[in-house]
Amino acid sequence: MEFYETLDKRRSVRAFQDKAVTKDQLDRIINAVMSCPTAGNLQAYRVMVVRDADRRQALSEAAFGQKDVAEAPVVLVFSACTGDSGTKYGKRGRELYAVQDATIATTFAHLAAAAEGLGSCWIGAFDPAKVSKALDLPKDLLPVAMLPIGHPQKVPGKTTRRPMKDMVTFDDGR
Repeated sequence: MEFYETLDKRRSVRAFQDKAVTKDQLDRIINAVMSCPTAGNLQAYRVMVVRDADRRQALSEAAFGQKDVAEAPVVLVFSACTGDSGTKYGKRGRELYAVQDATIATTFAHLAAAAEGLGSCWIGAFDPAKVSKALDLPKDLLPVAMLPIGHPQKVPGKTTRRPMKDMVTFDDGR
């Protein structure tokens, strides 16, 4: 799928079929994640691939009962590795760069899932302590985003976007 076609087809999907994501699809998504840019090339993020139903249910509960987290066949959990980035960049690395790395990785996975014809939805509303506990994450990993992935029950329509003039300022005054 062409890049711009992928952007056009990307949707937030919250209802999934009872159908597995194949190993090849998941491998391509993870490989896309591994190619994302990161601050200082430190790759200060970690990805937990969650397929176990009990763990997905625990993540759903940590996400304030969002059912799509439990119902998707795969949930990717992206964490900022604050120790990696903090060692090189100090406070700014711990508090910003590692979080940016994890969000860029999430974006690459979100787009790669769309390119695979799969649906996904960025989940940012959750209790990080409950996510950490559900996945037994080390203390230097800060959960930043969850991405349930699966075959959509239906593809939602395109959402409206604000006009470019409201979002972008050009230095030449246009």
